[in-house]
Amino acid sequence: MRQILFSGAIGLFLTLIGTPLLIKLLARKGYGQYIRDDGPRTHGSKKGTPTMGGISFILATLIAYALAKVITGKPPSFSGVLVLFLFAGMGLVGFLDDYIKIVKQRSLGLRAKAKMAGQLIVGIAFAVLALNFADARQQTPASDRLSFVQDFGWSFGPVIFAIWALFMILAMSNGVNLTDGLDGLATGASVMVFGAYTFIGVWQYQESCANAQTLTNPASCFEVRDPLDLAVVASALMGACFGFLWWNTSPAKIFMGDTGSLALGGALAGLAICSRTELLLALLGGLFVLITMSVVIQVGSFRTTGRRVFRMAPLQHHFELKGWSEVLVVVRFWIIQGMCVIVGLGLFYAGWRAS
Repeated sequence: MRQILFSGAIGLFLTLIGTPLLIKLLARKGYGQYIRDDGPRTHGSKKGTPTMGGISFILATLIAYALAKVITGKPPSFSGVLVLFLFAGMGLVGFLDDYIKIVKQRSLGLRAKAKMAGQLIVGIAFAVLALNFADARQQTPASDRLSFVQDFGWSFGPVIFAIWALFMILAMSNGVNLTDGLDGLATGASVMVFGAYTFIGVWQYQESCANAQTLTNPASCFEVRDPLDLAVVASALMGACFGFLWWNTSPAKIFMGDTGSLALGGALAGLAICSRTELLLALLGGLFVLITMSVVIQVGSFRTTGRRVFRMAPLQHHFELKGWSEVLVVVRFWIIQGMCVIVGLGLFYAGWRAS
C-alpha cells in the first residue's frame, strides 16, 4: 500500500514544481495556444497561453511510478507497465499533433489519416501485448471477454478483442480531447476517475482470487492479474493531474493540449481494460461520454435536418453561449462528473456483493 501513497505524492510534487518550469520554457520558445475563430469570443484572451502541458504530467507519472518501485523495492508488473505504455504512446501522438499546430499556426495539426494511424499503431500494440505474458496463474493483463464489474459472457477471441480495445482507446482519447475546452475541466474530471480506479485497484487486490484461501467468500473474488499495481499507476496519474490542475485551473497558465488529452484518454481505457471494468468506464467517465455524445448529436442533427440542437458543440460551449461564466460551467460539470464517479463506485461495490 505504501507504493500507492508514494506514487501519488511524488506525482503531485513533481507537477507542482515542474509545471511552472515547463511554462517558462514553452513561453520562451513561443509555443502558445492557437485559438479558432469560430469558438466563443471570450476565448480570444487565451491565445498565446503555453500549450503541450501534458508533457508535465506524463513525465511526472512515469517518474512517480518508477520512484515508488525503487523506494519500496517492489518490482513493476506487466499490467502497470502496459497501461503506462498506452498512456505515453498516445501522449506522443498528441505531442506530434500539438507541435505541428504550433509550428504551422493552424488549428489542425497532424492530418486525420496520420493521427489515426498513430493511434492505431499504439492501440494495436497494447491489445496484442495485453493478451500475452500470462503470470503463474495463467492470467494475462486483459481478457477477451466483456466486463462490467468482472468478466462475463463468452470469449470472443483476440481479433474482436483488439477491435473492442481500439474502440475504447479512441473513444476515451477523443472524449477527453473534446472535454478539454475550458480551463481545468478535463484535468479535474480525470482526477476523479483516477481516484476511483485507485480505490478499485485496492479493493480488487484485497478480494483477489490469488488470495482465495484467505477470503471469507472466494466465489466473489476478482480475476485481475495485477490489481495493486494498477492502483499504483492510477494514484500516480491522480497525483500528477492534481498538481497540474493548480496551474491549469482558471485562469489557466498552461493548457494540456492533445499531448495531455490523448494520453489521459489512453490511460483511462487501459485501466478499464486491465481491471476488467470496461463497461463501467462509461459511467465512471460519464462527463466525457456526455460531451462526446453532444458532438455526435450535433453533427447527426445538422447532417440529417440542417438544424443544430445546441448553440455550439461540445456541450460546455453551448452553456458558455447561453451566458454561463467559464468557471460556473467547469464547477457544475465537475459536480456532474463527481456524481458519475459516486454512482459508478456504488455499482462496482453492489456488483461485487451480488456476485
